[in-house]
Amino acid sequence: VLVPLTIGGLSMLVERFLLRRIAHLDHLYGLLLTFGLALIFEGTLINFFGVSGARYATPEILQGGLNLGFMFLPTYRAWVLVAALAMCLFTWFMIERTRLGAYLRAGTENSQLMQAFGVNVPLLITLTYGFGVGLAAFAGVLAAPLYPVSPTMGSSLLIVVFAVVVIGGMGSIMGAILTGLGMGVIEGLTKVYYPEAANTVIFLVMILVLMLRPAGLFGKEA
Repeated sequence: VLVPLTIGGLSMLVERFLLRRIAHLDHLYGLLLTFGLALIFEGTLINFFGVSGARYATPEILQGGLNLGFMFLPTYRAWVLVAALAMCLFTWFMIERTRLGAYLRAGTENSQLMQAFGVNVPLLITLTYGFGVGLAAFAGVLAAPLYPVSPTMGSSLLIVVFAVVVIGGMGSIMGAILTGLGMGVIEGLTKVYYPEAANTVIFLVMILVLMLRPAGLFGKEA
């Protein structure tokens, strides 16, 4: 509970005092700024804690496993699957089916018009940014008992996450959810039948999708 709230709050400060200053520029500048900040935070934490990582024990209530007949599923991995799906569906519902989500989508299309209607668009963007980063922190908490907790535990996932977003289509929440699940299944099957290609199969899929549908599977053409 504390990690998503803390990291989300920190990200809101970053958006308010740094990203907002370059909001009128191309989105690439925001990407470069946040990437640079990530390197600074990562290097600072490595200086204090090193890169070896530390183990985070699985909660006692989620230890053990489930015998499904055709496989043995660890209880904690089942919990991670359920929690991740629940959070994905909650995010989709908030953005696509609520008035707050409608304000957010309208604000990204025409912020000046929304402000003329009395909507505080800058505050809405700050809260949305904090919620998005808080989701990333929540994912880190879920991964803690599965992978060593270290400053670099998220670095290897950045390029994979980028590929998933590109395949699903920019701006499509459901596209990102379905693509993430689909790519996870494809990568898992590749590890079983052809392990050598497990680290590249997602990028091969991304190349094929971009060749056939540049906007992504669920994205809209400009």
